[in-house]
Amino acid sequence: MTRPVIGILGNSHEIEGRYALRGGGDMCSEAIANAAGCLPLIVPADPHFVTVAELLDTCDGFLLPGARPNVHPDEYGDDETEAHGAFDRGRDAIALPLVRACLERGQPFFGICRGFQEVNVALGGTLHPEIRDLPGRDNHRMPPDGTLEEKFALRHPVRFTLGGPFHRLLGRTEVMTNTLHGQGITEPGEGVIIDGHAPDGTPEAIYIKDAPGFALSVQWHPEWRACEDPVSAGLFAAFGDAARAWRSGRRSVVLKTA
Repeated sequence: MTRPVIGILGNSHEIEGRYALRGGGDMCSEAIANAAGCLPLIVPADPHFVTVAELLDTCDGFLLPGARPNVHPDEYGDDETEAHGAFDRGRDAIALPLVRACLERGQPFFGICRGFQEVNVALGGTLHPEIRDLPGRDNHRMPPDGTLEEKFALRHPVRFTLGGPFHRLLGRTEVMTNTLHGQGITEPGEGVIIDGHAPDGTPEAIYIKDAPGFALSVQWHPEWRACEDPVSAGLFAAFGDAARAWRSGRRSVVLKTA
């Protein structure tokens, strides 16, 4: 059987303020190909080039990867400040309605970092632009110096709800993760269930209540060496299984919650 096609939303990066370069990252493509067993397809997340309807008809599932640009605060009712950083309004215009459409259809998606935040915003939730400024919170940002191995090193535990989807999927209530984000969830959107927290209370894993298909998202970056880390491998394998079920005309109900 032909491998399921996973659309990886591309990110827009400016070069010297003049040229736009779009990409989804080799790590994400490798994780989709080797850990999920699917065909990675990087798509330009911009309504000037594609429509949500076209993506839904072309792909069997979607990876919403991390990115340097953040979701624009207009999307959740906040004013833009310097702390919000850079933006990618084209991706906002594709990713947010895509999440809602996938949930309506039961089409699988997996959100990572910015993607985790997009899922929350798509369902009416809010974000804080700099969670390290909140009382009692740690600095979750990428270390400014060091090798890739040092930047993506496991830095803190995430504890899951006993009996929740992540516990059932991974067979454990606590895992170690990397952390490379500045923003975080303030208020969860409609149906967004926070299923995992960092020790400082920062939301790190979410699922969508009563979602008819695979709809998990994490704040960390499981694409880093996904085949070598059992937690990452488990997440991508389950996502790949859901995409195969979608492609064959079935629906994945393993992670569906009452």
